[in-house]
Amino acid sequence: MEKKKEVVVLVGAGAIGQAIARRVGAGRHVVLGDLKKESADAAAQILEDAGFETSTVAVDISSRDSILALIEHAQDFGPILNVINAAGVSPSQAPVEAILKVDLYGTAVVLEEFGKIIAKGGSGVVISSQSGHRLGALSEEENTALATTPTEELLGLPMLKSITDTLKAYQYSKRCNVLRVMYEATRWGKRGATVNSISPGIIITPLANHELKGPRGEGYRTMLAKSPAGRAGTPDEVGELAEFLMSKRGRFISGSDFLMDGGTTASYWYGDLQYLKKTH
Repeated sequence: MEKKKEVVVLVGAGAIGQAIARRVGAGRHVVLGDLKKESADAAAQILEDAGFETSTVAVDISSRDSILALIEHAQDFGPILNVINAAGVSPSQAPVEAILKVDLYGTAVVLEEFGKIIAKGGSGVVISSQSGHRLGALSEEENTALATTPTEELLGLPMLKSITDTLKAYQYSKRCNVLRVMYEATRWGKRGATVNSISPGIIITPLANHELKGPRGEGYRTMLAKSPAGRAGTPDEVGELAEFLMSKRGRFISGSDFLMDGGTTASYWYGDLQYLKKTH
């Protein structure tokens, strides 16, 4: 019987997820899950050619059964040590219902189910978004509801039922990601594991290029030009932060969100990009 290895699970096989997997997957078995199995297979081939051991699964994070099947597949190779959730859809890609089902509900289920089986000493990272930081302050009751409502009841929250704009749905989803990470960190901690989120700004990936050329592209290009950093980020920069959080050096960090946007949100609230608040 083949010796079991520690397992890294990547959900969403895009550029950011791959950058993280390359940093934490050496000597481990990397499971790549994506809605489109061909996307997972293509990413796996790149990793295989670089010396990583991989397998792939088609996974729809809006389905609990699909997430459970992913976990079952991954556990065949050994204990799951790292979980990277980089799956999601953007405001230009999908309607409100799909954004909430994938980005909000799906992420909550991933955190819940992997939190039940994560190995001692393990770690998870959720790729959220700067958009969650563009949403105005919520009440304590609203924050608590997004953080702690049972996953199967989340989509029934009144605050979500009234959303008609895809950007607003995305912002609520990403705010929920951060709050669910805080809530789940208390559970993951009981298994000796940590979980955090990273909220990137515009990172140049195929998805970001789609947004830059989409209906909100002009606004995003302006954000880049007027942000303190004056540029977009790269998947490798996100990967380096995620690697730190998932390493032994990051063991005292859990339930935290890291806004990583070159200062764009700072400028949105207090600097040259304040005018965007009128349109967002």
